[in-house]
Amino acid sequence: MEQTDVLEYLHDTKVTPPPMRRGQASRRELIRAARESGRTHVAVTAPAGYGKSTLVAEWADSEERRVAWVSLDSLDDDPAALLALIAAAFERISPSSSEAIGRMRWQEGSALSRSAPLLASVLARADAPFLLVIDDLHVLSSPACHDVLDVVLDGVPAGSQCVVTSRHEQPYAARRRVDGRLYEITTAQLGLDVAAAAVIFRREQVDASDEELAELVARTEGWASGLVLAALVARYEGDVLAITGEDRFVHDYLYRELLEKVPVEVQDFLVRTSVLTRMSGPLCDALLGRSDSQAMLRTLEERSAFLIPLDRRRTGWFRYHELFREFLLAELRRRDPALVAPLHLRAADWFGASGDPARAIEHALAAGDRGRSARLLTQAALPGYQSGRFSTVSRWMDLVGDEVIESIPPLAVLAAWTAVLNGDVAGAERWADLLGRLDPGEDPDGVDLPFVGGRALLAVAMLRDGPDTGMSDAMTALQTVPVWSSWRDLALCLFGEMCLLEGRTEEADRAFAEASEIATRRRNFVRLALVESERAGIAIEDGRWDDAASRVVVALRAVEEGHIEDYAIASLAWAVGARVALHQGDEAKARERLAQAMRTRALSTYVLPFIAVRVRLHIAKALLASGDRDGSAQSVEEISGIEVHRPRLGRLGDQVRSLRERLDMASVAGSRLTPLTPAELRLLPYLQTHLTLAEIGQRLYLSRNTVSSETASIYRKLQVTTRGAAVDRAMALGLLGA
Repeated sequence: MEQTDVLEYLHDTKVTPPPMRRGQASRRELIRAARESGRTHVAVTAPAGYGKSTLVAEWADSEERRVAWVSLDSLDDDPAALLALIAAAFERISPSSSEAIGRMRWQEGSALSRSAPLLASVLARADAPFLLVIDDLHVLSSPACHDVLDVVLDGVPAGSQCVVTSRHEQPYAARRRVDGRLYEITTAQLGLDVAAAAVIFRREQVDASDEELAELVARTEGWASGLVLAALVARYEGDVLAITGEDRFVHDYLYRELLEKVPVEVQDFLVRTSVLTRMSGPLCDALLGRSDSQAMLRTLEERSAFLIPLDRRRTGWFRYHELFREFLLAELRRRDPALVAPLHLRAADWFGASGDPARAIEHALAAGDRGRSARLLTQAALPGYQSGRFSTVSRWMDLVGDEVIESIPPLAVLAAWTAVLNGDVAGAERWADLLGRLDPGEDPDGVDLPFVGGRALLAVAMLRDGPDTGMSDAMTALQTVPVWSSWRDLALCLFGEMCLLEGRTEEADRAFAEASEIATRRRNFVRLALVESERAGIAIEDGRWDDAASRVVVALRAVEEGHIEDYAIASLAWAVGARVALHQGDEAKARERLAQAMRTRALSTYVLPFIAVRVRLHIAKALLASGDRDGSAQSVEEISGIEVHRPRLGRLGDQVRSLRERLDMASVAGSRLTPLTPAELRLLPYLQTHLTLAEIGQRLYLSRNTVSSETASIYRKLQVTTRGAAVDRAMALGLLGA
């Protein structure tokens, strides 16, 4: 199977309802009651083995409305990944939503403020009723995931429903229970009766009387997996009542009874493949060194209730019932603990060769091989950031550990860049200090980013020692980063930035033009947006407004095509674009672009100082030109905070001082809304959720008093008095959502 086929197929299984299996006990009455309840949210909550996934699979199979299906696994424990998966599932049933979904960007910094409310609005505007199924919510442990899901689910309109399965109560169930939007199916309703037990025993071709089945139902308390196990044990033992009441609570015993009845070869296959959350024939062949795994999987699927096909063709990928997999893993560790790590590493090799570094990293980490995990991470870190999966990349780096990252200089460079691009001030400073102490050594031949060049690029970007040292580092980067490297356009861009700080405008523009040509050819939208925004700014200062307008078109097109609307770099394109729109007399477009720039400026911090300052400078000039002196003054005041950390900014500092003088002389009184501060913009998205002020404080590591005062300031600036009104006003202003 080709690399792209593996990735597409795995993704396809997560957004496709699984097939109904033969001989399943029907839950049609539970489904009917939930469907007819009229509640927009249905929570199916019970421990493992109660048939939650079976119920929603039957519901999807019998549903007349369109069905969007989402199966979750551990790789989805990231707000960006979660939103992407839900959007992909919904886009399948609502092609008309493609344009809106295409404007979303799966980045943690914007997931709650932009992507989640935008996806909620897409659901709310659906052109026909739908059923959205989210299976196995309990695999998500990140609070950020639950926060974005809380917002998205509020978009489910009347006539449609979202059904979520989980082993424990959802954190936002209480609010929906109080306001009457929640229908609940729990252990009490999921327990099977005698009729359902009879269906299971007929499927396993075991004869049992009604009296025997009634006793088994009582012993197992209607636990679906317990009844399946009882039928399987009875098939081998010849005794319907072979299990005792105590066995209901000793899962391992029941599974062992089943496992010991199959041939040793099958036992080995089952136990050793339990390291996989999803499996295919080729993957199992690579894991076990055999060539008949696909046939084995088909046989097991036909004979076992615990191997589940992930597509309706039953020819591709499978997974074990989670309870069964948990037992098999325990059995593997009991029988041959030394084999666990090698199996995970073989899986890592297979996924790595198949173009799926994310799963490769997960298996390498499970094997405890942090060195291999780190080497894989050098390939996956930057693409992970660019696709918005910052939470996942951060988790990987935390698990790999600083000590290992420090031993692999290219990965240390990527760790530093990831921190810079995400506005992680503490992380960026820490990694920059480390890079300064590392011995560069010799790079392998053909390396895309030599260590010396990568370290120099980072030093230029962070500008910790002023423009003179920055120019020296920029020259080092130009000399060491190969012309064919994917980082070459960044080296040219940063050289251009240093030229601007020295007042060498024409030379800067030539460097930006060369970087733009490379970025265009390679479709590197982040860098294209940056250099064309800077070229537009140069044209504005020269009074060449037509040239500036054409540059803004290119920059904003790059933002749109690259779906980077909420990256720090995009804030510069929005800000310059607002100035051009004002000059053209298009106040509506200027207001829209200013809102985007002010919302995303929070990601531009002093670790990327010339961008952070230039963004706020353009915003301040646009606000002043539109008659908002107070807003302009606030933007300049934010620059003062950046200058505390980066006081040496060359000609850029001169421009800031010039604007301060203009503001001192300006008599225009702003009658407009006072802009929210970066801290207030960070808090604002949480007002959409069910979280209390104290809980919001926990998310943001703030005291409740701080959250309370910032919330009051948000209300005052938005001229509202309630939380809901603040969210509505922020939506209207473009501070939340699209």
